[in-house]
Amino acid sequence: MARAVGDLLAEFDAELEDEVSIPPSWNVAPTDAVPIVLERLIEDGTDARQVRQLHVARWGLVPSWAKDPGIGSKMINARSESVLEKPAFRKAVRARRCAVPADGYYEWKQGPGKSKQPYYVHPGAGRGLAFAGLYEWWRDPSVPAGEPGQWVLSTSILTADTPPPGSESTVFGKLTALHDRVPLPMDRDTMQAWLDPQADDAAALVDMVRSAVKDVAADWHVESVGKEVGNVRNNGPELIRPVEALF
Repeated sequence: MARAVGDLLAEFDAELEDEVSIPPSWNVAPTDAVPIVLERLIEDGTDARQVRQLHVARWGLVPSWAKDPGIGSKMINARSESVLEKPAFRKAVRARRCAVPADGYYEWKQGPGKSKQPYYVHPGAGRGLAFAGLYEWWRDPSVPAGEPGQWVLSTSILTADTPPPGSESTVFGKLTALHDRVPLPMDRDTMQAWLDPQADDAAALVDMVRSAVKDVAADWHVESVGKEVGNVRNNGPELIRPVEALF
């Protein structure tokens, strides 16, 4: 994710509740800080308005009931097929939905023996992504009330089975060859409905983002990149530069 805060605010027509810093990253790992976009219903006396905000969250959802934030490293993704039933996600999907901006994501293809080839999946043409996500607040009992760090904001990205190849695009054949799961992207209209804090049919919203993936991802690019991306200490634009695949 290499877009600046100002660019994200303009792209998502969002505002800031507090000042945030989002350093550019080409190699985001679980528990790293990532931008999220959410909507809140602000009530002021008899008036109420919805406000779209940009926040920074820890990647890996930490349920409110968790004893410590360590569980979040196992919650970077939420399976859309079971998100309505899983204790870690079922409350968030009904009341705390968000969009997770990204430029693209990496997948690895298994080769002969232990060899693997990383691929960068992205929309191309300088366009960004907005994945369907969930967010949650976790209170750190070790931090005194009112002190910075008392509340930890975290997020998870919804995934689904990779759509089968179809006549509308060959990209799904490439995605299926890499992984049997795909993060769920949203177009502008889908995101508008997903973020609405007053929408109360969570099942219908999940079905909506699942059904949209074939249209949104139909023109994605799947490009082989260098194996340096496998080390989280490497972080720069050279990581997404296409290279010849090893196999």
